[in-house]
Amino acid sequence: MRVSSVDDRQSIDLQRDALIAAGVDERNLYSDKASGARDDRPGLKQCLAYLKPGDALVVWKLDRLGRSLPHLLAIITDLKAQNIAFRSLTEQMNTNTPHGELLFSLFGALAQYERALTRERIMAGLAAAKRRGRRGGRPHSIDSEQIEQITAALDNGASKASVCRSFKVPRSTLIDTLKRIGWTASVKT
Repeated sequence: MRVSSVDDRQSIDLQRDALIAAGVDERNLYSDKASGARDDRPGLKQCLAYLKPGDALVVWKLDRLGRSLPHLLAIITDLKAQNIAFRSLTEQMNTNTPHGELLFSLFGALAQYERALTRERIMAGLAAAKRRGRRGGRPHSIDSEQIEQITAALDNGASKASVCRSFKVPRSTLIDTLKRIGWTASVKT
């Protein structure tokens, strides 16, 4: 069982009731209050460690086990390798049945297709941006006008610490920006 928020806005009661009605022993219920995308879910880890060959992992709904299809498939594939069945009540998926095996295979194919499409879209987007002269990544936090003012101040002898205070720029950002533009301190003789 899993709910995403750690406060009391979400409850596991619906999931608990459905699992008990499906025959799951109340002593074998595990829960987490964390995002499904997180890997550090102690309840899930305890549950997976408890399971042994011949057991079945039963969830109320697929998205309670994991948010992404690849993550779900990895968990279910690991279970299958250990001879542990998987069952989702809402989607009526049971890997002990031919129907469940078919669904699992289809999900695997869909995940592979999804990864390929995502990669294709990313590559096309990067190519289109490059043709327009744009680069990906985060925008620079110091604009070109500020860079001119900062380098002028540094060239006139201002310290990096005073420049950071004056322009309200973190020191690491200043150092990274100076490296990016290739600025070097001018040596006065």
